[in-house]
Amino acid sequence: MATPPKAVKPDLSSLRISDTKRTAPRSSRRWMWIALAVLLFGMAGAAAFAYRNRKVEIEVAKSTKPATGPAGVLNASGYVTPRRRATIAAKITGRVTGVFFDEGTRVAEGQLLSTLDDSDARRALDSAKADRDSSEAAILDYQVQLKNAEIELHRSQQLVKEGVSTQEALDSATMTADSLRAKIALAKQQVIAADARIREQQQAVDNCTIRAPFAGIVVSKDAQVGEMVSPISAGGGFTRTGIATIVDLHSNEFEVDVSEAYIARVHDGQAVNAVLDAYPDWTIPAKVRTVIPTADRQKATVKVRISITEADHRKLYDPAKDPRILPDMGVKVTFLESEAKPDAKQDKPAAVALVPVKAIRQDSSSKYVFVVKDDILERRAVTTGEERGSEVEILAGLAPDVAVVVNGPDTLRDGQSVQVTK
Repeated sequence: MATPPKAVKPDLSSLRISDTKRTAPRSSRRWMWIALAVLLFGMAGAAAFAYRNRKVEIEVAKSTKPATGPAGVLNASGYVTPRRRATIAAKITGRVTGVFFDEGTRVAEGQLLSTLDDSDARRALDSAKADRDSSEAAILDYQVQLKNAEIELHRSQQLVKEGVSTQEALDSATMTADSLRAKIALAKQQVIAADARIREQQQAVDNCTIRAPFAGIVVSKDAQVGEMVSPISAGGGFTRTGIATIVDLHSNEFEVDVSEAYIARVHDGQAVNAVLDAYPDWTIPAKVRTVIPTADRQKATVKVRISITEADHRKLYDPAKDPRILPDMGVKVTFLESEAKPDAKQDKPAAVALVPVKAIRQDSSSKYVFVVKDDILERRAVTTGEERGSEVEILAGLAPDVAVVVNGPDTLRDGQSVQVTK
């Protein structure tokens, strides 16, 4: 009898990893981490080097030469505003039958602009004239009757004196004459009333004619032939309330908003230089006409109205000679300082340059600016004078037409390389 085979025991030692095989991958991973760390350290170093050598971005402005004459103490902006501007409307409600203007038409005072349908008003006028004519005809008739009644009265008076006629006949003749006189007086009053109605109806007819109240230029045409116009809003969207808008160009002035923090620098009659946004090279001499005595609480500003100086009024505002100034144009103005006394001028050093106020920097010892030359900063100590609006006077330390930093970080230093941005 055969013996049964022996059971084979599993050899677990064959599954064991040798020390050589186990240490080799661990060493590879170590070198991989070292290489990665070196790479990251190199990248960080390169980034730090690039950051240290990165040029700081700045904004610059050029110093300017001070203008001769009074200095500017404040700048403001606003618009051209005519003092005489009117929307022409009819006094009555009616249908437009004629329009005799267009935008840009120059009109004289009293010139015909438009007509309304006046057929009803003319019929009423003819009726009033007929009533007056009727009353005047009645007066003529009563006057003839009165003449005959006076003859009868005179005859009755003679007959009564002679005892031929009775007192009753005399009284009847007197009453007839007095009645006719009263009728004549009544008819005359009716004529006066008819004349008043005629004037009233004539005014109604005249109201159908719209004329220019003053000389100027038409800037808006608001009605066409066939449309209804009314001086009041007459319910519905088919009734116009105006015929045209007229502006007197001779009354143009500048209206600007001045911050209430600087309004103390402005006074009536102060000299002003104005420049239209449309014509930046044209300086218009002007003066303050009035400071409106109220402030806008939302904007914290005060309105100032500026008129042209009398010497240049005709030259600048005659539409036939210079039509460039138009209502609602944008304008920038510079308020000039008042003329100083001669003694004060001698004591005050003259300004050699002007720079924006933002260009001035200050430390514990002095004021200075950063000048840019070939993208390198140079610190310059300066002596400053009075502020002229958004600029400040430089009395010493800087010449005109030099680029100075107006916007940049507080860490700027002398000799630093920078990049100028536009």
